[in-house]
Amino acid sequence: MYKILTLNNIAVEGLRHFPRERYEVASEISHPDGILLRSHNMHNMDIPETVVAVGRAGAGTNNIPIEALSARGVPVFNAPGANANAVKELVIGGLLIAARNLCNAREHVKTLKETGAELSKAVEAGKKQFVGFELPGKTLGVIGLGAIGVEVANVALNLGMNVIGFDPKITVRRAWQLSSGVKHAETLDQLFQAADAVTVHVPLFEETRGLVNRDRLALMRDGGVIINFARGGIVDDAAAIAALDKGKLHAYVTDFPSPELIAHPKVVALPHLGASTSEAEENCAIMVAENVKDYLENGNIRYSVNFPEARLPRLDAWRMTIANANVPNMVGQISTCLANAGLNIEDLLNKSVGDFAYTIVDVNGPPSEETMAELRAIQGVLTLRNLGKPVT
Repeated sequence: MYKILTLNNIAVEGLRHFPRERYEVASEISHPDGILLRSHNMHNMDIPETVVAVGRAGAGTNNIPIEALSARGVPVFNAPGANANAVKELVIGGLLIAARNLCNAREHVKTLKETGAELSKAVEAGKKQFVGFELPGKTLGVIGLGAIGVEVANVALNLGMNVIGFDPKITVRRAWQLSSGVKHAETLDQLFQAADAVTVHVPLFEETRGLVNRDRLALMRDGGVIINFARGGIVDDAAAIAALDKGKLHAYVTDFPSPELIAHPKVVALPHLGASTSEAEENCAIMVAENVKDYLENGNIRYSVNFPEARLPRLDAWRMTIANANVPNMVGQISTCLANAGLNIEDLLNKSVGDFAYTIVDVNGPPSEETMAELRAIQGVLTLRNLGKPVT
């Protein structure tokens, strides 16, 4: 029986992917094998030693202590792309709100006290201050061409915009999905120089903190728009406010409010609505539940932020998985240990990324406790799991 601890409300459709006969899922549970969460901050949490997998029902993982879990050999799963449509629609909505001054116009109308013909006159008199612009022909800069960035770029093209993208680490899969009409920026400065509006779709790391800053905003065309539905901190809010005050920026739309942003008339600050649709929450929950389940039962890794993708079809064999430091001769030591135990390797997969590696090995017989202890004693091994034969 596997135990799953939930730290937030997880969509029921996702939890249904854990069969009740093999899983116990609860918000209070002792000795959990896995943890599922959304926005809960795990950084100050005492994570039980029994935990072998953590799943975030969303894309960002800033609320999870990745480094500490990696050192324990615990993969952290997320759900990239599961909320892509929800965020894409919000970005396009943000563009339209900014272009047509919709929020300020709405607030103006709410202040009108007139009735009848006088109200009509007041409406007509007031609308002049909310003249906006249309999107066709304008240039949108998209920073980050992952699942969300690609969808935003493609939709913007369909709206008649020119689109320029920047992502030096774009994957082959995303490149195939990206419309050929999206132009490529060699540098961020080139993108800002060409853009009437910029939207960011990158995670928050030290290298992306303040990515949209004073110097880059100065490169934009006058009357530009900045949209941030990625993470707070990617945009230097003080620099954005200064650009708004000078008229360099027309609007700033963000999902990450602060008192300064809320108070500014040219800022549309929303309450972190990026993935707040029932469909996105279900998609994220289903995706992460399936991947955590596959890891617990089969040792397969897909969509982990700290360990490599590693998937091996099950044979009628005993399976072990090993997470280890990415050091030389690890597979050789594992193979030697199994050979000395009289076990024949029927299939093996070894993958690495950065400082960490992961091995799945199927053998023709059950490993003894002595063999397991010898494997654990290999220098660099972080965690070893014996999954036995596949459940039928």
